[in-house]
Amino acid sequence: MATMDELLRLLQENALETPENLAQMLDTNEEDVRQRIADYEQRGIIRGYQAVIDEDRLDVDVVTAVIEVKITPQREHGFNEIAERISRFPEVQSLFLMSGAFDLLLFVTGRTLHEVALFVSDKLATIEGINSTATHFMLKTYKQNGVLMHSEDEYERLQVSP
Repeated sequence: MATMDELLRLLQENALETPENLAQMLDTNEEDVRQRIADYEQRGIIRGYQAVIDEDRLDVDVVTAVIEVKITPQREHGFNEIAERISRFPEVQSLFLMSGAFDLLLFVTGRTLHEVALFVSDKLATIEGINSTATHFMLKTYKQNGVLMHSEDEYERLQVSP
């Protein structure tokens, strides 16, 4: 079984790392790094670059919900047709096919709980083939995409004083 290329792992950790630094870490030259990145982008292996944002530190209203969805697979399309339809909604940030009690796992964002609730009741639940949903609102993010959302000193134990 193949493993992930070390260049991809380094880019996943920090996509802003310069080709010069990446070349030093991989014991190769910049041109090799640039060509491999261009090849990964052209082949669709690298689909984009994003910043990991700690939304708790922003003064904006963002509500994220994790929604489990149970669907009836469609003849000749299985889960794909419904999953692709759901993935086109701008509210849906991520969508995964899952094993277990539910078939799909969605990460949905909105400005308020009400906005997310309207998405579920008016858009998601009305799609033919969707049997049930379970919505869970995210309260706090501790780690996202491998990045800790707190510094070590934020969770120091309170001192016990007599």
